[in-house]
Amino acid sequence: MKKDIHPTYFEEATVICACGNTWTTGSTTEEIRTDVCSKCHPFYTGEQRIVDTEGQVDRFYKKLQARADYLETKQAVKEAKTSPDLSIEEFELSSRATNQLKKAGVETAGDVLERLAEGDNGMLEIDGFGRKSLADLKRSMKRQGYKLPGDEEA
Repeated sequence: MKKDIHPTYFEEATVICACGNTWTTGSTTEEIRTDVCSKCHPFYTGEQRIVDTEGQVDRFYKKLQARADYLETKQAVKEAKTSPDLSIEEFELSSRATNQLKKAGVETAGDVLERLAEGDNGMLEIDGFGRKSLADLKRSMKRQGYKLPGDEEA
């Protein structure tokens, strides 16, 4: 071996863990400091603890929370879109059909669904509200995500 190229080897190097545990080993440095050891590492202790030195776990939980918030917002928007309190003007019917529905006391999507539960005749008996207006109304309600009575049977 060549002389003076190898580091000094310490037979009694001290290893000190952050938990306070110490032991000796052979090393090229006199003292070694470490964050975890076999006395405090979750794998060896069986303790449910996450060792996070670089904040990776926190970043993961932030992403997980952001996804949960996004899904809640998306669900709330979907529920608001299919609310029984939604005005009939939101269905973009002709002004004549909308006016006839209002005259008959049908103001909201819930009112329309109640009438449709009786069958198409419940809506067709409204004066001035015909089959074309009914078809347009049903198409618009389905597009927005409403489940119409009678469609489950088909």
